Amino acid sequence: MSEPTEKVSTDFIREIVNQDIASGKYKVGDIRTRFPPEPNGYLHIGHAKALWIDFGVARDYQGKTMLRMDDTNPVKEDVEYVDAIKEDIHWMGFDWEGDVRYASDYFEKMYEYAVMMIEKGLAYVDDQTADQIRETRGTLTEPGKESPWRNRSVAENLDLFKRMRAGEFADGEKVLRAKIDMASPNINFRDPVMYRILHATHHRTGDKWCIYPMYDWAHGLEDSIEGITHSLCTLEFEIHRPLYNWFLEQLPVHRPQQIEFSRLNLTYTVMSKRKLLKLVQEKHVNGWDDPRMPTICGFRRRGYTPTAIMDFLGRGGVTKFNGIIDIALLENSLREELNKTASRYMGVLNPLKVVLTNYPEGQIEWLEAVNNPEDPAAGTRKLPFGRELYIDRDDFREVPPPKYYRLAPGAEVRLRWGYFITCQEVVKDANGNIVELRCTYDPQTKGGNAPDGRKVKGTIQWVEATNAIDAEIRQYDRLFTKEDPDDLEEGQEDFLANLNPDSLHILHNCKLEPALGKVAPETRVQLERVGYFCADRYDYSPEHPVFNLTVSLKDSWAKIEKKEEPAKPAPKAEKKAEKKPAEQPVNVAVIGVEDFAKLQLKVAKVLEAERVENADKLLKLQVDCGEKRQIVAGVAAYYKPEEIVGKLIVMVVNLKPAVIRGIESNGMLLAAKKKNELRLLTVDGDIVPGASIG
Repeated sequence: MSEPTEKVSTDFIREIVNQDIASGKYKVGDIRTRFPPEPNGYLHIGHAKALWIDFGVARDYQGKTMLRMDDTNPVKEDVEYVDAIKEDIHWMGFDWEGDVRYASDYFEKMYEYAVMMIEKGLAYVDDQTADQIRETRGTLTEPGKESPWRNRSVAENLDLFKRMRAGEFADGEKVLRAKIDMASPNINFRDPVMYRILHATHHRTGDKWCIYPMYDWAHGLEDSIEGITHSLCTLEFEIHRPLYNWFLEQLPVHRPQQIEFSRLNLTYTVMSKRKLLKLVQEKHVNGWDDPRMPTICGFRRRGYTPTAIMDFLGRGGVTKFNGIIDIALLENSLREELNKTASRYMGVLNPLKVVLTNYPEGQIEWLEAVNNPEDPAAGTRKLPFGRELYIDRDDFREVPPPKYYRLAPGAEVRLRWGYFITCQEVVKDANGNIVELRCTYDPQTKGGNAPDGRKVKGTIQWVEATNAIDAEIRQYDRLFTKEDPDDLEEGQEDFLANLNPDSLHILHNCKLEPALGKVAPETRVQLERVGYFCADRYDYSPEHPVFNLTVSLKDSWAKIEKKEEPAKPAPKAEKKAEKKPAEQPVNVAVIGVEDFAKLQLKVAKVLEAERVENADKLLKLQVDCGEKRQIVAGVAAYYKPEEIVGKLIVMVVNLKPAVIRGIESNGMLLAAKKKNELRLLTVDGDIVPGASIG
């Protein structure tokens, strides 16, 4: 077999693999990738993107993915992290080939290769301290200085390196360095350190080793030993690729190809393991799996699903340029899934007692409720209904504002799946606090419809008092108040200054319908009119139900930010003429965040361009976006046809075809306009047409 049985969706990584297969370098089934986390922390959602790419590429070409723990730093590593990483990968739906690999499995082989480098005169033992090495490394504009120990003989270097391994020297007393070029414009080539001395107990090898390989030396060798064909890394490793290749070229070993992709960055989120560790150690959160954390186990505990995360990653695609994605897009992927899959229940977070004075005392009837309107197969359930109920305190106003359609004195509302009720009396305590509502119900309105045809605009949730269960509800919000937590004001020390003090509110004595006392931990549900919730993975029990707010029914932060915008002055009364709408760039639509998540953006190369007859603003473009398409764009006033040909632009590819001036247009390019200027959104770098944009 020489090609995939089905056409593989394209991005620049898969294009490279396709070329390797077409050239005969590899066959389908030969492709090997690896996921190589350091076991010094828990996986976060950025790692989820790497998992999606590493395992996805191998899967698409019937290949295999290895799981390798990059355990070359015994000071920071722990078995706890190893176990957590394996659990998270399995939860995400991936499985690796064979046993888990460890960099420490290859320590002996790496040592042998280091000896080979010394024998070839390509490595030497240096007695300089770490500070001295740093000081003599040079700058981007100045060459480094050679170590006084650089020209030791091969025999002396072999002896010293052997003694380093034997433990004769103290930490930091000596290092092994590659002998390359201290004047290289690539600073990584200025005699990088290959081994350092570190007398520390390793979580797997114990005290067998006291010298440990550095990342640049170990990375390529680990890939080579495992037979990796395509070593997929994030962009920060791009500058290390020449050194990765140089080490392998000096040795008689298999040479994988390193390919870099953009890492995932989310608003209101930090991804640095150092920062996440600080949050945990300083107890700003309740552990690595705190539902506010961006760790995979944190998302899991909050109620996210692997499929929602994968859907979000798929919408972002694989690119070679870094950017920040609005976390609202991730939340939207989750809402879309839970809307289809989560069963509906009723719960009251801030309960207010209601007594139906005309309902028989001691009587309980069972009403039928639909479990999920989006899924008929989910069926129905029975809800208890009786004389005493709880409604949410927010669903009652003694003095209602205009257009308030919920319960108020003399007002009638519909109880979801129940009856119409009317508030007749408000009962207060000695302090004037409302403690009870006395209402009447209309027995003819069972199921929520009136036989006389009268309409009730308001529908509220409720629970029957004697069968309700008490529950703890944990309302989680974003951990930081700023989109970029590192955006600091003058005098602020670090990202912790932007922690959201309201990121967690715990509500006790919430009232839920009885069925929610019998669900399994990690069950995801919708509390109608409230939000999506998840039974806590560890703390939920039938005796003490605990539910975590997973995501609201709508993007509440968009509303909050809108409220915080400065108020616009009201128009003067005498000016009755409508304002002329602000000029919009031709062929550009205004959409919301949730709609934006549905758009498919791809890189397209402009192949041909010509003016549209009798239309001064329009150009007709032939583009390659993974397939040939024709689009009409209103950019002729800003670009000549010859200026746009060859450009890599960004276009929306999943719009319905439109006919503009009699010409069919299958897509829309993206541009920015300011006053009399318009600039196309273009892409730089080695990006292939058809690559997805995230």
